Amino acid sequence: MKIKIYNTLARKKEVLHPLEEGHVKLYVCGITSYDYCHIGHARSALVFDMVVRYLRYRGYRVTFVRNFTDIDDKIIARAAEQGVDAQELAQRFIDEFYVDMDALAVMRPDIEPRATDHIPEMIELVQELIDKGLAYPSGGDVYYRVNRFTGYGALSGRSLEDMQAGARIEVNDQKEHPMDFVLWKAAKPGEPKWQSPWGDGRPGWHIECSAMSRKYFGETFDIHGGGKDLIFPHHENEIAQSSGASGKTFANLWMHHGFVTIKDEKMSKSLGNFLTIRDVLEQYPAEVLRLFIFSTQYRNPLDFTEDALQDAQSGLDRMYDCLAGVERLSEEEGEAAAISSKDRKKIASLRQRFESAMDNDFNTAQALGFIFDTVKVLNKLTRMLSQHAAAEDILLVRQGAADVRELAGVLGVLQQEPVQYVARKKQQLLDSIDISEDKILELIARRNAARDEKDWAASDLVRDELLAHNVELHDGPEGTTWDVKS
Repeated sequence: MKIKIYNTLARKKEVLHPLEEGHVKLYVCGITSYDYCHIGHARSALVFDMVVRYLRYRGYRVTFVRNFTDIDDKIIARAAEQGVDAQELAQRFIDEFYVDMDALAVMRPDIEPRATDHIPEMIELVQELIDKGLAYPSGGDVYYRVNRFTGYGALSGRSLEDMQAGARIEVNDQKEHPMDFVLWKAAKPGEPKWQSPWGDGRPGWHIECSAMSRKYFGETFDIHGGGKDLIFPHHENEIAQSSGASGKTFANLWMHHGFVTIKDEKMSKSLGNFLTIRDVLEQYPAEVLRLFIFSTQYRNPLDFTEDALQDAQSGLDRMYDCLAGVERLSEEEGEAAAISSKDRKKIASLRQRFESAMDNDFNTAQALGFIFDTVKVLNKLTRMLSQHAAAEDILLVRQGAADVRELAGVLGVLQQEPVQYVARKKQQLLDSIDISEDKILELIARRNAARDEKDWAASDLVRDELLAHNVELHDGPEGTTWDVKS
C-alpha cells in the first residue's frame, strides 16, 4: 500500500511513511470561533474528513487532532462590538460550528484542544525559545527572532528579504527586525489575560498550534493540514517555533487545500462574498455539497456556482436511482449469463481503480469518475436484467452496487436508503407541480409513439404541454426521463 501525498514543503508528492507503523497522526488547524462558518470552512472540514475516512478504509489507525482558536484579536473585537465576554462569544460559535459539522455528517476528531486550555504549554514553549536565543521579551510582549532560524521561508518559498520588501509593515520600536512575530502579547485594558513570566497577557496566534500539537503528538508527527491561506504566515511561523525549540522536523508532510472562489475570486469574510454553510444547506442536502466539493481535487481552486451544485444534485440522484434499481431486480432465475466480459471487468475493477485514484494524493474527482462509470454500466445492466436473469448476473450487479455504495461512503456519500431516497425525491418533485405522475407518464408514452411514427410536430406538442406544467423531458440511452425545470 503506497499512498502519495503532495507535500507543500517538498513541492512534490511523497509516499506516506508514518513514524509509527500503521498509525497516522494528523493535525489540522481549526476555526477561530467568532462567526458562523462559510463554505471555505466546509471545504476544509470535508477534505480532512475524507482523508481520515480513506486512511481508515486503507487500514491505518488515525489519530486526528483539530484545534479551536478561542482567544484572538478577531474574537476580542467581535465580543466588544456585541458587548459580550470574549469567552462567551467564542463558546457560542464553537457550539454553532458543531451544528454545522453535524449537518454535514463530519466525523468528530479524536482530540479537539482549545487554545485557552493550553496556556501553560504555550508559556513553557515561549520560555524555551527565549532560552535558546530565538525569542526576546520587549515591552511586555515576546517576539520571535526570524533571522535566527535558518529555515525560515522554506514552506512558503519566500526569502526573508522578499517578505520584508513585499510587506506593509507597521513601525514597531519593540521589534529587533520588522518581520519578527509575536509569541506573547501584553495585556490591554478590558482584554482577557493570563499571568506569565513577562507580565499579564495572552498568546499570539501562531504559538497555539505549536504548543497543542507538541502536547498530543510530541515534537514530530506525520501530517499537518489546513488551507493554502495558512501557509504564510501561520504554518511558516509554526515551523520556526516548533523546529526552533526541538531542533527536529516538525511535520513530515504538509497538506494544503485550495480556496473556494466565487466568480474566480477567493471567498472570504473580509471581501464580503461568502456564503455560510447554513445558506447552502437550506437549498441543497449535505451529500450534494460533499459531491460538489469532491468533484475537484482538494489542492485545486473550487469555483462555487449554482450550476455546479445542480450538477452535483443530478449526480447524487443518478447514483441513488441506480442503487434503487438494483434493489428492485427480480429474484427469478432466467436465461444463461448475459453480461459481457467488458462489463464484468469494469464492475470487478472499480475498487482497484478507486483506490488507485485516492492513493494518488486523494484524487476524489477521478475516484468519483470511476464510480459514475460503474453506475452507468449498472444502469444498463439493470434494464437488461429487469426481466428474468441468470443468478450469477444478478449477483454480479448487486456486488457492483454494494461496492459503489461502500466506496462512495468513504467520501461520506450514499448514506441513505436508496429506495426511500428515490421515493422521497419523486414525491418532492410531484408536490412542486400541478400534474400527476400518471398523467406525465401517459404524455411521455404518447410522445414516444409520435416519435416512433416520426410525427415530430405531435412530439413537440407533448413536450410543450409538459413544459407548461414545469416538467422537463430528457432523452437518453436509458429512455425518456422527466424532471422539474429549475
